[in-house]
Amino acid sequence: MNLAPKKITLTEWDERFIELQSAGINQPKYGGPLRRYLTDGDLRLEKLKFDNSPASLNLWNFLLTEEDRLHASRKEGRKIIGTMKDLGTVPVMAYSLPNVTAFYPDGAWWTPCVMEMSSGVLAVADSLGIDESFCPVRAMLGAFVTKAHFPDPDLIVCSVGATCDDFSAIAQRLNGLGYPILWWEILHRRKPERNEQSVKLPGGFECPVGQVEFVESELQRVKLAIESLAGMKIDDKRLCTGIKTANKVRQYLRELRQLTFTARFCPLPALELLIAEMLAIHFCSDQQESLDVLSGLLEEIRKRISAGVGFFDPDAVRIFWVNPVADLRVMNLLEDCGGRICGTDYLFCHALDEIPLDIHPMNALARMALADPMVGSTGDRAQRICNDIGLFGSEAVIVSRIPGASHCALEGAIIADEVRSKMRLPVLEIEVPPLADSILPSLNTRLTALVETVKERRKK
Repeated sequence: MNLAPKKITLTEWDERFIELQSAGINQPKYGGPLRRYLTDGDLRLEKLKFDNSPASLNLWNFLLTEEDRLHASRKEGRKIIGTMKDLGTVPVMAYSLPNVTAFYPDGAWWTPCVMEMSSGVLAVADSLGIDESFCPVRAMLGAFVTKAHFPDPDLIVCSVGATCDDFSAIAQRLNGLGYPILWWEILHRRKPERNEQSVKLPGGFECPVGQVEFVESELQRVKLAIESLAGMKIDDKRLCTGIKTANKVRQYLRELRQLTFTARFCPLPALELLIAEMLAIHFCSDQQESLDVLSGLLEEIRKRISAGVGFFDPDAVRIFWVNPVADLRVMNLLEDCGGRICGTDYLFCHALDEIPLDIHPMNALARMALADPMVGSTGDRAQRICNDIGLFGSEAVIVSRIPGASHCALEGAIIADEVRSKMRLPVLEIEVPPLADSILPSLNTRLTALVETVKERRKK
């Protein structure tokens, strides 16, 4: 069943699934045809194009059954922790215990897209005073209130301080509605002053030792709360084991990205790559299964590269994409316009860096939290983007501004200026709503124009 790589529709996946079943292919317990999710309201699937590999099918099924896993965890007596905003730190701690499941309620921001506005979560947020002037992550508020998308967590943890103002406001509204939140503070990362003792962070940034010590003390409070909930200690041995497992996920993803971005023929489409990267932050509520899913994707990619097959022509324009899109369909659109993803910053690139193992594990997690490009200056984030552009050979940059997000007001322009100045590359800023159908023609024109600009530059 090793068919040539191809992007296929949901209807074509119906036929492909029957072929795979006839061939006797093994599937995980959550496997099955993608069409079944339409009955759950995931209507956007009918508008998307998918990679045709069994590994991709497993990835989609894993993503779309997370709600089932969370409810199963509740029935099994596991403690459920909603870890909000830090994107990749607290879940490492939580999964160090055998009876804890952690997830990001933040992920509900894609619900209006996937369900094509039929879920009503944005209308609920509107009724609570959190209207469209806020980031689409306001869907999280509606998801909590309707109780239709995940079980109520036993503990909700949220980072504050150097975080998105919109998210902080939404989380405070949630707290006011009777969902108590354990807040912990992440500092704004700053450069060490002269003669101030400094620490090198994963990803290359530096900060003062005092900042690491403060964040570590905040994470200690979170650790105590998780231990109290779970009824067992997160000792250093358990935490080190949890860090090693998280690092394995990160290693898989780094290799997957490196192969995808540098292969002559693109071995994995942008949409599946985006979903795969998301596994880094909380393992889609099953750490071991996320490893198995990523292992399957890596195996498929290696086979395609070895066979010299993939997607698009070798001259497809190599695009670096900044910020995740609110409408997943736009990732398909980029490729239809002649681009391919060769570099990403989806707001959690620090969750792809390995967590240090040669220092105390809590100190290592504090360094990891401070390594987040979003808790420092936009200039720092732009520098990391420029470094990755040089590494992956990107030819243009797209900055996808998130509607209403406070951090997007000026950072897009700063990143664009830095890329133009340091890398001499064209940059396109776009804004993508949860459903982009009405602007797809204009987006198509702008993306095509960027692709053509790069091709003209190649001739000079």
